[in-house]
Amino acid sequence: MLYEVIRDTVKKRKMFALQVDPDKHDRVSLGRLGRAADRHPVDFILVGGSLVASPIHETVEILKQETTRPVILFPGNILQISGNADAIFLLCLISGRNPEYLIGNHVIAAPLLKKSGLEIIPTGYILVENGRLTSVEYISNTKPIPADKVDLAVATALAGEMLGHRLLYLEAGSGALEPVKTTLVSEVKRNISIPLIVGGGIQTPAQAKALYEAGADIIVVGTAFENDEKQLKILSEAAADYGRES
Repeated sequence: MLYEVIRDTVKKRKMFALQVDPDKHDRVSLGRLGRAADRHPVDFILVGGSLVASPIHETVEILKQETTRPVILFPGNILQISGNADAIFLLCLISGRNPEYLIGNHVIAAPLLKKSGLEIIPTGYILVENGRLTSVEYISNTKPIPADKVDLAVATALAGEMLGHRLLYLEAGSGALEPVKTTLVSEVKRNISIPLIVGGGIQTPAQAKALYEAGADIIVVGTAFENDEKQLKILSEAAADYGRES
């Protein structure tokens, strides 16, 4: 089971993941990305986004043909489900108060998910303010946690763990001006016992290293390599280098 692999791996080393928005890739670039993931220290690939028009099923199928890395759904809505994936992060937007993203969409999707045979990984999703309006904030009609409200982020993360989520995801949002602040990451990590994922705004090896040092178990990068695939090599190898230094 993928969850057990993630849980056991982060006890030994940090992990690195890619997020793929199907609307920002065609068949050629997806194939190239899948092969590149196999050449570099990428642990898994997340597929999804806040607003996706391209077929998720086709994106997953192409990636599965080109890579041996696990492909995990990262759905922005109930349309982003494919039985071809290896698992799904069943996201609950616990930083917001929109019932559709807390339970409503989950109820609608539950029968389909049960039939799909996908491994379900309940994931508490916490959106953190980053200096600009993000797609997930606009689409979900929820406000992010202010970047300086560390105590609120910690309490939200604790509640997510107590509710039974197996992973916690701190997200600055696609195209964020900067990543989640390291002080916030470190305090959240200090107070929880489940794996912590951090994504959004990660553009450089120095930022990746700082987040790992702060306590992130897994970092996720998407926008940074959409226009420059060399960044995939640079950032993933920075993650691997951090693991060797540790």
